[in-house]
Amino acid sequence: MLTKYWSQFKSGTDIRGVASDGVAGEEVNLTDENIEKMTAGFALWLSDSVKKDVSALKVAVGHDSRISADRIQAAVTRTLTAAGVQVLDCGLASTPSMFMTTVDLGCDGSVQITASHHPFNRNGLKFFTKNGGLDSPDIEAILLHAQDGDKPAEGKGSVKTVDYMSQYSAHLRAMIQKGVNAADYAHPLKGFHIVVDAGNGAGGFYARDVLEPLGADISGSQFLEPDGHFPNHIPNPENETAMKSVCAATVEAGADLGVIFDTDVDRGGAVDERGDEINRNRLVAIASAIALEGNGGGTIVTDSITSSGLNQYIEKTLGGKHHRFKRGYKNVINEAVRLNSEGVNCPLAIETSGHAAMRENYFLDDGAYLVTKIIIKSAQLRAQGKKLEDLLAPLAEPVEAAELRFPIRTENFREYGQKVIADLTEYAKQHPAWHIAPENYEGLRVLFGKEDGDGWFLLRLSVHDPLMPLNVESDSQGGVRKILNQLSGYLNTCRELDLSPLKEY
Repeated sequence: MLTKYWSQFKSGTDIRGVASDGVAGEEVNLTDENIEKMTAGFALWLSDSVKKDVSALKVAVGHDSRISADRIQAAVTRTLTAAGVQVLDCGLASTPSMFMTTVDLGCDGSVQITASHHPFNRNGLKFFTKNGGLDSPDIEAILLHAQDGDKPAEGKGSVKTVDYMSQYSAHLRAMIQKGVNAADYAHPLKGFHIVVDAGNGAGGFYARDVLEPLGADISGSQFLEPDGHFPNHIPNPENETAMKSVCAATVEAGADLGVIFDTDVDRGGAVDERGDEINRNRLVAIASAIALEGNGGGTIVTDSITSSGLNQYIEKTLGGKHHRFKRGYKNVINEAVRLNSEGVNCPLAIETSGHAAMRENYFLDDGAYLVTKIIIKSAQLRAQGKKLEDLLAPLAEPVEAAELRFPIRTENFREYGQKVIADLTEYAKQHPAWHIAPENYEGLRVLFGKEDGDGWFLLRLSVHDPLMPLNVESDSQGGVRKILNQLSGYLNTCRELDLSPLKEY
């Protein structure tokens, strides 16, 4: 069992921690010693997983733009080579590209040094095999090795520098050429103006190495240069400041489309020519429309907080099936994989955070791949005199929506959160106007008729943190407040919940 010290590094299906000084009250715990122990643990885990001696392994290593990347990559590399591993040094790279090294370069596994959109002083390790990203129990096994000081036998490995991002970019360019199928095959995006916001992460390659060679006008693109201090905005498509920035840049440039990536490019978002976000439910809608082409009646797996309007769009407009599942991108992906294994036609797993994984792309959550598919669709519509907005026209947006996050003040937060949901379920059964949704894979979703709020709420326990997020949506003005007023009667009995977010309503 993991001690509290080693448990702190486990962040779902990643390892994360404090890697640099600079934030008051946070001490560096991703030290060279700890990184070496974790890497040794990964080598042992990978050896067992692929049934090879550690000294026979080939592992690719890459990183995003964080300021601690070089130090951590050096620690990872020297640990692997000391065990006899052949290391491919991919340098600055996107997280999805690191998975693809297992496909294109025959790597047994790969390591990406990243902490996604987290603050500049954070970093971490994300691992892949040919089967995709690791699951939570795999991370626990790696950390157990680290905790116990387990090490592979000594060996004599090697390091080879590889420019895999060029190969990865060429693949995306070929996708666009084939998908758009323009008269000028070499320059299918000629006359198409696209603004790219890389947030000073690893995504600047997309403008320079994918779009511009295909003839796209990328003027107005911003923050393409890697800078691990992220001086302009948080590289996160869910961040309000980041989205406002790319929306403004798209309008100012007079572009046809804007795209934005998170730090390591496993998530993406888009902006239409009017500066309106194609994000969250709108992004899921676009991705679903694309994924269901050639997959009529297919199932789209999303996280639990997607809107009622999106459900109607997928099922009524697109003719697909909508399967809401648990929050957490790996949960959504694993559910889609499970459904396909049972014979269900499921071409897409997508979370409202921007993690989108398509079956045709190994169920890899890849922001650049998703954006590429959106650009292809936009170009196809453009040839028909249409726009992405036309595709989204049938999507009903809620009149009101809110997300409140209630901190849990007790140490046993998971147990307490589960009790809150169990008690709320019984409370809901006693209220005739409260209709429990038939499928609750996570938390409790309750539906309300027109007179009682004209919408729904979903109360759940956070995947990682001592928080209970509450999502509320209504199709009527004042509906969110009406739903919250009814729910607060129960919430006020939950003594260990910090209900201060309710004060705003």
